[in-house]
Amino acid sequence: MNIKARAELEVITPYALGQTIEEIKEQYGITTVRKLSDNENVYGTSPKVREAIMQASANLAFYPDGMTSGIVEKLSSHYQLDHKHFLVSNGSEEIIRLLTRAYIDKNDEAVMAEVTFPRYKTNVLIEGGRAVTVPMIDGTHDLIKMQEAINQKTKMVFVCNPNNPTGTIVANQELLSFIDNVPSNVLIIMDEAYFEYADSEEYLDTMPLLAQYQNIVILRTFSKIYGLASLRVGYGIMHEDIAKELHKVRDVFNVNQLAQAAAVSALEDQAFVQDCSRKNSAERDFLSAKFKELEIDSFPSQSNFLFAFTNRPVIQKLTENGVLVREMQLPGYKEAFRITLGSREDHEFILKIVSQLFHERAV
Repeated sequence: MNIKARAELEVITPYALGQTIEEIKEQYGITTVRKLSDNENVYGTSPKVREAIMQASANLAFYPDGMTSGIVEKLSSHYQLDHKHFLVSNGSEEIIRLLTRAYIDKNDEAVMAEVTFPRYKTNVLIEGGRAVTVPMIDGTHDLIKMQEAINQKTKMVFVCNPNNPTGTIVANQELLSFIDNVPSNVLIIMDEAYFEYADSEEYLDTMPLLAQYQNIVILRTFSKIYGLASLRVGYGIMHEDIAKELHKVRDVFNVNQLAQAAAVSALEDQAFVQDCSRKNSAERDFLSAKFKELEIDSFPSQSNFLFAFTNRPVIQKLTENGVLVREMQLPGYKEAFRITLGSREDHEFILKIVSQLFHERAV
């Protein structure tokens, strides 16, 4: 083709999407598929959300509120923080794109973990920047090496906490020290999409740091524990000057009307959020312990998924039986996969499949 795309796109591949549920059913001749590959909330969403969507559907002919005023008002009240610190987006991934669009010039650098959410790297590369990736330690950010990687070309550093796909967190004091030592002219992007699932005393609440560190941007989402993945609503919390710059490069009407209504309603039902978090913690402990008995190890997770690994083949067998997980690459292991935590019935079904497989191979 004679029409050439930008040179930056030559090294970029589209985000990898797995087979659809219907494709899996047809391929393996099964009727039930358990989709545990995309970190969605298996408990759905608050019943209040459905009612809010129905009411908002009466206004589909009108453009949505371009400033997402209703969500910002609720977030401001929820966090007891002024409106000027919030920016609502089409999923928190949009804010990653806005940040790189607004702040990354050609040959600028951004520091991130080697195994983390891949869209950090993609968006930096699109803007002509350089993604500096730092190897992890047992699935956890190596903040010392990440700090050492910061130089005069560095514009931003990404810390995914809990980390996707490993589910790990960085310790409270370690992260505080890192934040304190990052130069004030370098943006610290704290991606906290899974923070509602974290129950460790070592997990750092970054909200109080906003007043002291003006270079922090906190990313959160309604896609995970609130169960609104299909509606794409995220938000960033940041200094007002950063928010002003991002508003310059964001799309007009970036969050649709149904999504706005759903997010407002979801925020009002914190009992649902707390219930999901409790169930998730119980199932996380259960599945990781049972996996351990079957010689399937996993990193210590503070999210709604496990990054599991073993030298024994399990991924294909799970797929054949209608359990979708996301295959991952981990040096030294033939079988590494991320599995979203499901219900107890889901987990007992999975454990039965794996137990039978290992027994068959042993015989």
